[in-house]
Amino acid sequence: MNTAFIPREIFTGHEILTGKAVLVRDKKVVDIVSSSSIPADYLVKELHDHMLAPAFIDMQIYGGNGKLFSTELTTESLEATYEYCLQGGCTRFMITMATNSIEKFLKGIEVVRKYWSDGGEGVLGLHFEGPYINPIKKGAHIEKFIKKPVLEEVKMLLEKGKGVFKMMTVAPEQCDPSIIELLLKNNIIVSAGHSNATYNDAINGFYQGIPAATHLFNAMSPLQGREPGMVGAIYDNPDVVSSVVCDGIHVDFASVRISKKIMGERLFYITDAVSEVLHGEYHHVFKKDRYTLPDGTLSGSALTMLQCVVNGVEKIGIPLPESLRMASLYPARLLNDKKLGSIHAGSIADFVVLNEQMQLQQVIVNGE
Repeated sequence: MNTAFIPREIFTGHEILTGKAVLVRDKKVVDIVSSSSIPADYLVKELHDHMLAPAFIDMQIYGGNGKLFSTELTTESLEATYEYCLQGGCTRFMITMATNSIEKFLKGIEVVRKYWSDGGEGVLGLHFEGPYINPIKKGAHIEKFIKKPVLEEVKMLLEKGKGVFKMMTVAPEQCDPSIIELLLKNNIIVSAGHSNATYNDAINGFYQGIPAATHLFNAMSPLQGREPGMVGAIYDNPDVVSSVVCDGIHVDFASVRISKKIMGERLFYITDAVSEVLHGEYHHVFKKDRYTLPDGTLSGSALTMLQCVVNGVEKIGIPLPESLRMASLYPARLLNDKKLGSIHAGSIADFVVLNEQMQLQQVIVNGE
């Protein structure tokens, strides 16, 4: 079906347009044209007084709607997480598994493959957060599974996970440079996190090509006067991007505001969202506006990507277009995927429809 969407305004990811229509055919954007120049063979869908913007991308989420993927390694768990993502305007996500046994990681790879073969939508791939992290900064991760990487094991994960294993959070100080090199050569998005790295450790990892950092401030060596740590290295390297959990709990909103001033387009949102589960390796307890381990350790957020965007505008003062970019364009850049995160000819037709109060009115996936 050929469809023309006519909103009050279109945020393309780069600029706001009015008086225009987005033409969609075969799940992709064909063009953006004047609303008076829509071809006759297009079905017109009026979006009234709403904004059309690129749908959101979550690079770190563990589960949703009562399912934690690492605890329930099923396609149903992925479907539940996808439905949770859609509720917050997110159409693409990197399903994440925290530090666990390699056997669990391998099972996760199999399940994602099955989900895709069954026609499952939304999952970009697997993000392994660990096990090659620093136990000093383990956060809510299970220490018995934390280890230093060996080349043979990493090669095996790459081989078994071909096409599915897409991202890995590592502590650079725990990894021999040959490990980082191997991951990068295999097009894995390497993200520095759960790390007690000195500034020099972190900078060396970034110079080697690590492009990103995981949840700024959380589970990483802080910026201090005599030791700038991981945070200082992230601030100081103009090529490194970082995710941030923008809920005012994982990170104070003032810290996000300061970081945004320093980092500009290098900062993007993740939800880091989990689901309540009281069995298996990880127990997450819902506490009003967050999740904790039974001992009270902060273990995950209750965010959606839309709430990240709204918090950015209302709590931090980021202009709406920029806050939208932090949930769409900037994650797409890290993915190096020009078909996601913006609206242009050839992009995938994944959109959110928002009213003037930034409330979600509709999610459009593949033009439908």
